[in-house]
Amino acid sequence: MNTAPSAELHQMAAIGRLLTGIVHEINSPIGSIFSNNEVLLQSLATLHKLLEEPDPQAIEKAQRIIETCQALAAVDRIACERIRLVIRGLKSFSRTDSAEMRKVDLNEQLRDTLKLTQAEFRRRITVEVDLGELPEVECYPQMINQVFLNLLVNAGQAIVGEGVITVRSRLEAGQAHVSIADTGCGMTPQQQARAFQAGFSTKPLGEGTGLGLAISKEIIEEKHGGLLSFESQPGAGTTFHIRIPLRQGASRCESERA
Repeated sequence: MNTAPSAELHQMAAIGRLLTGIVHEINSPIGSIFSNNEVLLQSLATLHKLLEEPDPQAIEKAQRIIETCQALAAVDRIACERIRLVIRGLKSFSRTDSAEMRKVDLNEQLRDTLKLTQAEFRRRITVEVDLGELPEVECYPQMINQVFLNLLVNAGQAIVGEGVITVRSRLEAGQAHVSIADTGCGMTPQQQARAFQAGFSTKPLGEGTGLGLAISKEIIEEKHGGLLSFESQPGAGTTFHIRIPLRQGASRCESERA
């Protein structure tokens, strides 16, 4: 069954949910840069006047202004880096050349997707990252990023108030194993039994489409010959496990292209 249109729509919806946070994440450092720029311009104007007064006090004041400008420049550099990382994560998630299967650094894909979720998690959720060494993994990067985003957003939404999300990666028996654990509300046995059913959602009406886990399972198991599983305890959180082979068989690659 071809669910590509549904997968694409769900991906767009997932990005849409994050856009408000991403805009804030970019606007904050941009505001800082503009504010610092005003101070820098005023400082440079004052500095120009001081350099025309060759006396010890003027030189001392000029030195302090230079130090202030250096500090502001350092802050601006951090702000620019923050913007660059957010944009890099968004570009990595939506890049069109990822439609083809290729070898990628799975840890880098995880880091880029985590940058997108930082805006939504804010300060209420602590993200702990423990990434082991992995060889390059042959996969569809855009699809894998979608799975990461689905599971991370679900983990964040499962946490009421403050909590922790733990992301790990390991090499196990020729497979890449990524786990995403949260300290959220967990799922009841009844919810667990239906977790991968298309249309089923534990979220309030209007917040969940019920497609995220179903699409994620298809991507991991049908598109990559891997396994998507989880364990959950009501009131104690949920851990999802993604396992995919490092290399896709030639027959699988050919069938996907067909």
